[in-house]
Amino acid sequence: MTTSPAEDILAADTTMGAVTLRVGDLESMSGYYSQAFAMEPLEESSRGGEIHRVLGRGRAPLVKLVHTPGLPGVDPRQAGLFHTAFLFEDAASLAATVYRAAQLPSSRFVGSSDHLVSEAFYFTDPEGNGVELYTDRDRSVWIRDGSEIRMATAYLDPNAYLREHLTQSAVDAGPGLAGRVGHVHLQVGDVDTARAFYVDALGFETTQTSYPGALFASAGGYHHHVAMNVWNSRGAGPRAASLGLGDVSITVPARQELEALEGRLAFRSVPFSSDGRSVVVTDPWGTRVTIALPDVTTEEVLAR
Repeated sequence: MTTSPAEDILAADTTMGAVTLRVGDLESMSGYYSQAFAMEPLEESSRGGEIHRVLGRGRAPLVKLVHTPGLPGVDPRQAGLFHTAFLFEDAASLAATVYRAAQLPSSRFVGSSDHLVSEAFYFTDPEGNGVELYTDRDRSVWIRDGSEIRMATAYLDPNAYLREHLTQSAVDAGPGLAGRVGHVHLQVGDVDTARAFYVDALGFETTQTSYPGALFASAGGYHHHVAMNVWNSRGAGPRAASLGLGDVSITVPARQELEALEGRLAFRSVPFSSDGRSVVVTDPWGTRVTIALPDVTTEEVLAR
């Protein structure tokens, strides 16, 4: 099946799914995500010499950890993960999670920002993977400049935010408060090559291009589901096997979205595999991307 280059973008209700991380110390990393971000282990399985463990809130998978201790550590200069961004429904839930994360000696707080469209706090996990915790402002207050959405990186006082929004009831609720993967920010070797893959082939729409060395893109007018930058990784080639990012997951609402995606990929001669419920493709730097139908079970996440 082929399609024209201009045909079809991802559906407006496309969302992001659980991110897979390859980790060297499964128990330490699982404990960190549980204690810092109030995620509970949902299910695990063994595959060869690897252990796969899914963590989430409620029954919603948020991250899969794959125990692969023989791999080298995360290289901040190679393509891969800049951060996984977990989105919370309200300020109290965000403040409670930021408070939990800040208490852990193994947690490294690296900053907070008011992005106009959102308020965000940044951490680095014990194995060097970036994490963003954020809430969105209502779309009615987002500022649009033509086809782009205005974003900024203004100072956000973390202590003032906690004083205003932290409640004991939200801290006590822990994993009972909803959360999901809002977006994934990637390190790439070249922005134009990233645009050709994530925008032209996958079908995201560009939302912000004014940040030097970065590109933001989304489905349905969201500020961004994916971002790509070369701030640490300019000129990076295909990824070497290492700890860190294993898979980026995207959820589309219906089978016809997968069929349209298959057409775009075939038109551009991008190799992919499909099983009827998901399409798996690899970006130009070797990052695996899974585009799947909704209601993904923990068993399906474990099988990736």
